[in-house]
Amino acid sequence: MTDTLTIALAQLNPTVGDIDGNIGLIRDARADAAAAGADLVITSELVVCGYPPEDLVIRPIVQETIEREIAALALETVDGGPAVLVGTPWVEDGKLYNAALLLDGGEIAAMRFKHDLPNYGVFDEKRVFAAGPLPGPVNFRGVRLGVMVCEDMWTVDVAECLEESGAEILTVLNGSPFEQDKWDTRLNLAVARATECRMPLIYVNQVGGQDELVFDGASFVLGADASLRAQSPAWESSLQITEWSRDGDNGDTWACAETDRHPPPDGDPAIYAAMVLGLRDYVRKSGFPGVLIGMSGGIDSALTAAVAADALGPEAVHCVMMPSPYTSQESLDDAAEACALLGAPLDSVSIGPAMKAFDEMLADAFVGTQADTTEENIQARSRGLTLMALSNKTGSMVVSTGNKSEMSVGYATLYGDMCGGYSVLKDVYKMKVFELSRWRNEDHPAGVLGPAGMVVPENIISKPPTAELKPDQKDEDTLPPYDKLDAILTGLNERDLSIDDVVAEGHDRALVLRIWRMLLGAEYKRRQAPPGVKITGRSFGRDRRYPIVNAFRGRA
Repeated sequence: MTDTLTIALAQLNPTVGDIDGNIGLIRDARADAAAAGADLVITSELVVCGYPPEDLVIRPIVQETIEREIAALALETVDGGPAVLVGTPWVEDGKLYNAALLLDGGEIAAMRFKHDLPNYGVFDEKRVFAAGPLPGPVNFRGVRLGVMVCEDMWTVDVAECLEESGAEILTVLNGSPFEQDKWDTRLNLAVARATECRMPLIYVNQVGGQDELVFDGASFVLGADASLRAQSPAWESSLQITEWSRDGDNGDTWACAETDRHPPPDGDPAIYAAMVLGLRDYVRKSGFPGVLIGMSGGIDSALTAAVAADALGPEAVHCVMMPSPYTSQESLDDAAEACALLGAPLDSVSIGPAMKAFDEMLADAFVGTQADTTEENIQARSRGLTLMALSNKTGSMVVSTGNKSEMSVGYATLYGDMCGGYSVLKDVYKMKVFELSRWRNEDHPAGVLGPAGMVVPENIISKPPTAELKPDQKDEDTLPPYDKLDAILTGLNERDLSIDDVVAEGHDRALVLRIWRMLLGAEYKRRQAPPGVKITGRSFGRDRRYPIVNAFRGRA
């Protein structure tokens, strides 16, 4: 029996499918932990394959590669250095599990399988994994570790089973994606488990972006009294060393010495960090050299460009203004100022010739009709075509600039302003776009690559939003004021309120019905939209799965 332990929390940024690279991250973390005198390294959920791996882990060749690499990593622990508690897919008795394996003494010393598989929101683990049995503790050098995997902590059953079977330290391997205000939820659940079981809890979370999800890290340790003893930084990889000793009159409990605690940001700083890291990892892990952004002189493209510059560096952000005869000088000036503030290059490609060509091509087909949104959409699609042509030539990825308010009601053009490989504002409502722009002008977050100071010109923030697809056009010609629109959409989207419930909050019934019908009618567009960073608890995509063909529109 040992009376002291040194445990390293390895908060890593894996890439889904890069098994060799992810094993390399674990190996490097173990080497650093060994230099610090650690006995045990704890990683995050499924770190070997990256999380979430989705159907990738069903492939036999992936399973075989993981088994081979795990065996090699386990063999390295024969050197007497730290053991590794590693998250990985694992096949046992013909079933695929979401597993935590203890690698020690040159072998797989123990294995535990995730019991509570989440199947809601963005999670569908029951699709690929079998549920493990309720676990007992893992004996590690005389210490009984209560090993849980992510969702196992969110309900009482697994922790209760571990307590009853003699666990001394709860350890949780996590792949818990970011969303607004989730940090408090995580902490409260961890506090509940530590309090119920009267034992300390180690929570190790993944960091980094994967498709539409972004993981904020912020791993932590709670004492048996639920006090916060250690916390890793949010939004960055880290290895935190924690020192443990037996406590209590009979040495029957374990205590973690207080060490560094990095409070995670919340509110706008957290949302902005999520957008930056989500875009950075999507671009870098996909191998793009940079991004292309269509600048309009409006706030959405300006904020998108600022996020891109902060994520990738201004030199990797190629901005393109594509004026039409309806583009105002004010918009041209505002776009130029935004790019100058960021230090990002700006080119101009007029879509006037494309508009003229389409007018001539379609003249006979459109005889006897009046100009309408058809001609407006041709402008948007001309811009989309231009950006995609530049993308093909340069290899840079187009970042679309639409926000959640627009995506909700279909105020966007398929194959036009919706084209692109990624969207950083997809889950950000318009009013929040204004708020984030003001915040970024006043704050220079740690770790960003863009300049300090103002990055979104004040005129862009203060002027009325417009698509400039016809003379004197304003968004409010088609949509209600964004503060009203966003309040209604928040009720319908995030809170699943009925029409009556939203009306009861002070909104006009006819307007609520109109917005509800627009929301349902735009589903076909959203299915063809690029992926984007999940920010809210109900992002479009796997969080909110509505049929495209859907006759329900609500009652008057």
